[in-house]
Amino acid sequence: MTAAPAQGAARTMLARAKVNYALHVTGQRDDGYHLLESLVAFPQAGDRLTLETGGPGTGTPPDGSGPGLCVSGPFAEGLDGAGTDDNLVLRAARAFLSRASEDDAPALSFHLDKTLPVASGIGGGSADAAAALTLLDQAFPGRLTPAELGGIAETLGADVPMCLEGRPALVSGIGEAVSPLAALPGHALVLVNPGVPVATPAVFRALSRRDNPPLPPLPGTGLATLDALTGWLAATRNDLEAPAIAVCPQIEGVLAALRDQDGVLLARMSGSGATCFAILEDLAGARALANRLAIARPGWWIEAAEVAPVEAPAT
Repeated sequence: MTAAPAQGAARTMLARAKVNYALHVTGQRDDGYHLLESLVAFPQAGDRLTLETGGPGTGTPPDGSGPGLCVSGPFAEGLDGAGTDDNLVLRAARAFLSRASEDDAPALSFHLDKTLPVASGIGGGSADAAAALTLLDQAFPGRLTPAELGGIAETLGADVPMCLEGRPALVSGIGEAVSPLAALPGHALVLVNPGVPVATPAVFRALSRRDNPPLPPLPGTGLATLDALTGWLAATRNDLEAPAIAVCPQIEGVLAALRDQDGVLLARMSGSGATCFAILEDLAGARALANRLAIARPGWWIEAAEVAPVEAPAT
């Protein structure tokens, strides 16, 4: 029997944004799910999720019916279902506790500091759900195997397994097949959202072709340098970019603003939009660009963040 979490303990983690550097739509299953191939990375930017155990907490339901959730932050009001069964944090928590047979778990309360835009193509809700699973796994160590955690993640949404992995990876299928990269150079991103939520179903409805070519093979030497990464990305695309622009024309203005800046190695839309990203060599350059854009476009959400390197194993 593993120990119960300490009374009054609190754990916090960064639910890092998921950024699609490339996204190819290669087919569609009979059940309607689209088949994708993508390269994803996770910058040091995201919502913050805190799990408190053993106390009533501000978000714990008074009847003790299950984990509670309170939400704050600049995008709290835009989060649908913040305190309901539809919220991914609570769905993840209930699925974990049910699978772990923790019927007599101490009071659990989540606090979500929502700093990522909602419906913005960078996996905010999925990252929050993955963070909830990770925090519960830390609070109740040994209850579930990694495979069981991954199984829960798959039931919560196509992006949750890759967010649970949380490492730069090639992703395929509907998002459940995650192959971490052996190497990736450290670099920085500037993330920009024009302040317009974009519904993913609307973007897919505007997609004219669903059987696009797959990602090209990785170079024989991998993606260990920035030249290798950006060179490979130049031969890829985001198949959802054009349909997203049709739904939200402001995306085109964001991309134009990013591509017109010194130091930008590549600029593209992430996921189904409307958030776009620019790849830069280092955080200093990214912060300088973010500051310039913030002055010119005060209505945009803008964030500069590092992407940590993945070091290839020594031979």
